[in-house]
Amino acid sequence: MSGQRILEPPRELWRAGARELAHGVVERLSVARQALAEVGQFLVEIESRGPMELFGHGSTAGWFAETARISPKEAGDTVTRALAVNESRNLDGTPAPASAPIAGAAAAEGDLGHQQLDPILAVLKKIPADASAEDRAGAEQILVTLARHAGPQEIANVGAELLAHLDPDGNEPKDEDLKPPSREVYLRKRDDGWWRLNGLLDPEFGARANALFETWGQRRPVDEDGNRDPRTPGERHGDALFDAIHYAMTNDKAPTLSGDRTTIVVTIPLDTLTSRLGAACVDRVAQITARHARMLACDAKIIPALLGSESEPLDIGRAARSVTPAQRRALNLRDHGCAFPGCRRRPKHCEAHHILPWGQLGDTDLNNLCLVCRYHHMVIHGQSGWKVHTTNGRPEFIPPQYLDPLQTPRHNHR
Repeated sequence: MSGQRILEPPRELWRAGARELAHGVVERLSVARQALAEVGQFLVEIESRGPMELFGHGSTAGWFAETARISPKEAGDTVTRALAVNESRNLDGTPAPASAPIAGAAAAEGDLGHQQLDPILAVLKKIPADASAEDRAGAEQILVTLARHAGPQEIANVGAELLAHLDPDGNEPKDEDLKPPSREVYLRKRDDGWWRLNGLLDPEFGARANALFETWGQRRPVDEDGNRDPRTPGERHGDALFDAIHYAMTNDKAPTLSGDRTTIVVTIPLDTLTSRLGAACVDRVAQITARHARMLACDAKIIPALLGSESEPLDIGRAARSVTPAQRRALNLRDHGCAFPGCRRRPKHCEAHHILPWGQLGDTDLNNLCLVCRYHHMVIHGQSGWKVHTTNGRPEFIPPQYLDPLQTPRHNHR
């Protein structure tokens, strides 16, 4: 056992600087880890002699739980950890070598605590039985060296890479392990028109969903005015899910329902559409603003239903009336993605925007269309002051006066 260090109690910490405070924390953590490592050595000795012989107790973990006033699980984990990193003796007195001696030595030095030891031991336990002693010792050395400066997750990640190297085929699956995917998703409409989504995803679906969030939910780049993406991770993931659903609904290969692709019907009175005041109705259920309805009217798979003063249908738009597949391909080639200045969203994440709104009889042709991502589509239809028109067949954007008093046209220089 290493010699025990006694640290003087801190005095007048309010006088200490940042370096002194950090040094005090690190030093005392090391002392605490050394002390716990020594406790483990005591527990291994008790286990070797027998807790019944020493204390009349059935197990070392049970005795330790009572003595330390901790839970049986925590006591059991501590004893198991101690036996793995310390040499002990069998019942016949022969030595029982530690399964992780390098980790045990680092713990005795105060460099590792249970937060580092547990992931190391978990990896070593999964190393194939036919692996050589050199491979096992090499893997332990790599993990211990990493653990001196890393946390549990990083240790687990490197451990997974080591296991993949030592056992690339993994364990042979059993018949009972080959279960079909189990996925549960629930969508419930609230009284206020919002929807609550929850569910449970199997590993494959979860990995795909996580990849989608990481890819489509990335922060938008800083724009030309130095503004950063203000969205929280949850908001970015929500936008990514919306983009994925929108992409699936507008895909030419999307499945049909009763011979028609998935559609959303937006109902709006004529005076509401022209005055830009009031609300519209989505699929006869939820209300949205007139501004939102005008934005949805730009989309190829949204069907606008225009009503007169007596609620009679004046015009039921058709998908063919909106952007055709050929026009969409032309927009992709011309704009290469979101046309808003500084945006880098790719075409598949964009919507076709009518420059002269549909409600003002704007034509569906290339000179009256441009690609914009969902976020910038909302910016244009909102009260931001941004305007867009085409010059020589290409879209250009006029910033509001508060951004540029001269309102110099801007382009996306992708």
